[in-house]
Amino acid sequence: MYSEMNHHQKNWSGAGSGPRSRGEDEDVLMSDPHDPLRSRYTPYGHRPNRPDRERGGLSNINLTVRKNLGVSEQSFPIGCASRTTWFKITIPYGWKYEKGWLFTTLQSVCTVPFIPLEVHYANNRIVFYVDDSAAANALRHVSRKIVDSDGYKVQLIVYPCNRPPTVQHDLKPEELEHLTQCMSKRYDGSQQALDLKSLRTDPDLVAQNIDVVLNRRNCMLNVLRIIEENIPELLSLNLSYNKLYRLDDMADLCQKAPNLKILNLSSNQLKAERDLDRLKGLKLEELWLDGNPLCDGFADQSTYISTVRERFPKLLRLDGHELPPPISFDVEAPPTSLPASKGSYFPSDDLKVLILRFLQQYFTIYDSGDRQALLNAYHDGACCSLSIPAIKYNPSRGSLSEYFKYSRNVKKLRDPSMRFRLLKHTRLNVVAFLNELPKTQHDINSFVVDVCAQTNTLLCFTLNGLFKQVDGKCRDLMWAFSRVFIAVPAANNGLCVINDELFIRKANEEELRKAFDMPAPTPSSSPVPTLSAEQQEMLQAFSLQSGMNLEWSQKCLSDNGWDYTHAAGVFTQLKAQGKIPEVAFLN
Repeated sequence: MYSEMNHHQKNWSGAGSGPRSRGEDEDVLMSDPHDPLRSRYTPYGHRPNRPDRERGGLSNINLTVRKNLGVSEQSFPIGCASRTTWFKITIPYGWKYEKGWLFTTLQSVCTVPFIPLEVHYANNRIVFYVDDSAAANALRHVSRKIVDSDGYKVQLIVYPCNRPPTVQHDLKPEELEHLTQCMSKRYDGSQQALDLKSLRTDPDLVAQNIDVVLNRRNCMLNVLRIIEENIPELLSLNLSYNKLYRLDDMADLCQKAPNLKILNLSSNQLKAERDLDRLKGLKLEELWLDGNPLCDGFADQSTYISTVRERFPKLLRLDGHELPPPISFDVEAPPTSLPASKGSYFPSDDLKVLILRFLQQYFTIYDSGDRQALLNAYHDGACCSLSIPAIKYNPSRGSLSEYFKYSRNVKKLRDPSMRFRLLKHTRLNVVAFLNELPKTQHDINSFVVDVCAQTNTLLCFTLNGLFKQVDGKCRDLMWAFSRVFIAVPAANNGLCVINDELFIRKANEEELRKAFDMPAPTPSSSPVPTLSAEQQEMLQAFSLQSGMNLEWSQKCLSDNGWDYTHAAGVFTQLKAQGKIPEVAFLN
């Protein structure tokens, strides 16, 4: 591998441009690149006579390894590690990770602190360097120990390397000053335009023997930094004839020059349309790409235009040609917050009564501690499943870990047999599964019901809300849930569930703030005490006046010491605040 990064290499990007990619199965020479080439050591072949002083030594042995070995199988040769302190770390498919999350997580699990240098994208990978062998070995052991949000393990490939070319050829302070002056001469303040066409051949830079090659990462980053510090209001940028073959190093251009409207990338060496994805944050109105190989890869002009406009929907001119006005529905307006939720939706009052009665009965049993009575709520052929978001590396106490073994999150669960096993069939298996879940207490006041579909024989509705776990290692922690019920009519004018899908997640801060903050009475499952004639008369009057059913009316009077006036005042206050659930008014 050292031979790939010697001082005579012409590709300074670090991504490699040879006919074979780094991921191919090839031999890599692990000897020092400055040593003369020697033949491979063959331990079982014919050996010429050697002096005794060389026997047992390793000085004349070249070690080759297969590049497609897993990370756990690789190690750094002692001799090689002693000659270099630079290591290249590659993260396959790193483009899909947010950089902040990725490096924060790596720092938290890596046993040796490290400073990532020259972080950049190379196609779909993230590449960076470290100049510490201890940190490199620690990063190698972190490979596959971090899990992303989709449940995939993050792989790190670590190789020793020479000093990165961008570090070798970093511009000195006096050279940066000359570059700044050169760019100042090329800037047209009246048009807010910067012309960097064929920058490497600029006479001022050539006279000072300063080599500014914009397809080198450090040169491009220096140019972007000068733009940010001196002309952030830039509207037009010309980068034509600079032999650019990738745009990874220009990914921050939308932050450095947020007002940029015109960009000229013509007559470079861009080959893939995906390179344009690095610039998608720009609101370009004019773009030049002619003279790049990527322009030859489209079937016709309309395909070319639509592909480019997909990245830059406000584009009006492409390669100097006027384009049809863009069809756009976006409105330039300041960010606005989402409107407040309108609460539950029921197509009719009769359906509202039916669903709320079912939910009151269902969760009274579900939270009672013995869920066996829920057998009556499910059809003989019912199905049920539970899923949770993917759990990151080293889950904490509040990570839903108690639900992990039951989770049928098909986005990360690839094994068909596991998918089938975690889908509970028949009402006996469904209720047995529900009995295995931790005990809960649901906040009925948080319930929001949305009826999705309704026919004479089928009803589908979703239920969103909060519950508190009352046992297990996550006791007293609050969770949010979303539940989809598909039900059919039951014999007792109720509902019979044929499909039950439960999703559990962490409650957000706003949900936690509102949870269980409504001291409205809740019906008790304890035996109803015998009431005196006076209390029965008071109960009937209170139920008639308040509109609540007898059970909730009795609870309200009982909680207030059967003081009718005080109970009425509490009821009026809670009702005005919207803190009495709708189930309290069902007969």
